[in-house]
Amino acid sequence: MRKGHLGLETTHTKVYLVPEPRLGVVQARFWIQHFGFDKTHNFGGLTILNRNTFFDRAMIQDVPNNRELPITAGAFTIFLCTVFGANAVAIKISLLGLGVFTTAAFRFSLASIAIFLWAIATKRPLRLKKGQPHQLLIISILFTVQLGLLYLGLSKTSASRGTLMINLQPFFVLLLAHYFIPGDQTTKKKIFGLLLGFSGMVLVFLGKEGVTTDVQIGDLMILVTAFFWACNTVYTKRIISTFFPFQIVLYPMIFSVPCFFLAGYFLDTEMVTFMDAKVLFSLLYQSLVTAAFGFVAWNAMLQKYAAVSLHSFIFVMPVAGVLLGGLILGETITLDIALALALITSGIVVVNLKTRKYAPLFPHRGV
Repeated sequence: MRKGHLGLETTHTKVYLVPEPRLGVVQARFWIQHFGFDKTHNFGGLTILNRNTFFDRAMIQDVPNNRELPITAGAFTIFLCTVFGANAVAIKISLLGLGVFTTAAFRFSLASIAIFLWAIATKRPLRLKKGQPHQLLIISILFTVQLGLLYLGLSKTSASRGTLMINLQPFFVLLLAHYFIPGDQTTKKKIFGLLLGFSGMVLVFLGKEGVTTDVQIGDLMILVTAFFWACNTVYTKRIISTFFPFQIVLYPMIFSVPCFFLAGYFLDTEMVTFMDAKVLFSLLYQSLVTAAFGFVAWNAMLQKYAAVSLHSFIFVMPVAGVLLGGLILGETITLDIALALALITSGIVVVNLKTRKYAPLFPHRGV
């Protein structure tokens, strides 16, 4: 054992000591490099658990990072949200020539192939560790249900309305994060933002101009999608420190592909009606830009920064989605949609207004 400037180091473990000036104590985060040791080690009161015990207690001892977003990370997050915001428009275009579930199947087939080849080319580890497959199974099920509902909902409602519904996700994250993510705490300001956001949702549902029962069903499906997405986000935040970010993206996609192809075969009226340049481009955009590059980049950001802070920048998504729905698809932006957009984006901005204070690694109320 030797002592270095970052902490204590052994053959199997590095212990980094992180000062927490606000609490006046020294907190430790454990990064396990090798898993060959089979007993507990203790260095001056700092206990390093064996491999199995470490993973069993990872939720408690390796608390997710909750750093504030710097300017560069904020700008990159805005770019990603613009990319995601345009995705609803791309989905609507692809549905002109492809079945609902067939579109999802093609999208995630191409995306998973792209991510797999990238992982091989960059020598990323594909092998999972003990305890990880069942965690990925949970994420995969949530992912498949979430995306299936999204595509089915968008086949019934407009891109503008769908974008507004899906962007209620950060409010669900806010509620869930308070109980399940250490360090993400709900305040009066966030509650106010939450009320603004859900007021926008009420406006969407109360709007009557050009709204049929089918459209309302699509809106409801996408609202449920937003909740599933929030659940997926919070669960991913809890476990992502033991994964490489691309693994969180790749394996759920691979899991979803046969599910979507089967659903397309049995449930789509026609799997492929026609394929022109517009449909093909929209499919490639969904697959390579949002599903491959976007999802990997988003999970990498989620690994570094607070879930609520990161998702608060999603206010760009409804703006991009509604405007592009009007410009590209010619959808009518009614007064109800405009007011709902203002309320939802305002709510997300309010949630993101924070004082620049040191974010503790561990919450005061414990895990």
